[in-house]
Amino acid sequence: MANILVVDDEMGIRELLSEILGDEGHVVTAAENAQQAREFRQGGVPDLVLLDIWMPDTDGVTLLKEWQRDGLLTMPVIMMSGHATIDTAVEATRIGALNFLEKPIALQKLLKAVQQGLSQGPKTARAPTLYPQPVTASSELNDVVAPGGGFSSPASSETTHIAAMPSVAVASESLFSSSFGLPLREARDAFERAYFEYHLIRESGSMTRVAEKTGLERTHLYRKLKQLGVDPGKLSKKGG
Repeated sequence: MANILVVDDEMGIRELLSEILGDEGHVVTAAENAQQAREFRQGGVPDLVLLDIWMPDTDGVTLLKEWQRDGLLTMPVIMMSGHATIDTAVEATRIGALNFLEKPIALQKLLKAVQQGLSQGPKTARAPTLYPQPVTASSELNDVVAPGGGFSSPASSETTHIAAMPSVAVASESLFSSSFGLPLREARDAFERAYFEYHLIRESGSMTRVAEKTGLERTHLYRKLKQLGVDPGKLSKKGG
């Protein structure tokens, strides 16, 4: 488990990265601008920083320069942008950035870059630092990311899963008996909602295993669950 600071002015990006990295077991702190990032960095040293380049107050490259100038660039930094030029990426790397990710960020590229960044370790010796959990604009994020930084996923027996299934089975029977009178789109949404709830309960809320079972990439799965109004955090408790 690592402490990761995500700096991006787009709420959707902050929440998505927080959910994905939280599901990987990391403690994620989100900052919406350079000033918040400065404050977090003054309070402690994260294990890794994901830093957006284009931000309204101070851009990511300027913040990177500040950290280098002040001797605060003691952690791996991965730059992110959907509009940066090659020159900008080269400049960030010259200043001290470890890597550069182009938006939209593919899930596997993100996880690989994070793994590589964490394998670098701190540039100077330091005591472990834990960040306070920030207040987010979405209460859904608090349900998805557990206080420890990820889902609590202890090994559970098949008996536990079976015990949690009857209510889902009953709900499914009720769903099929009542959905035929609905418009096609509403009926489809009702089926998909029950489908994902079934797998979330069965897999104790593990987004990784649900993604594998349903054949979806996790980024698509997160968006789909939000669209359907399905709360993985609450369902994981039923499955656990």
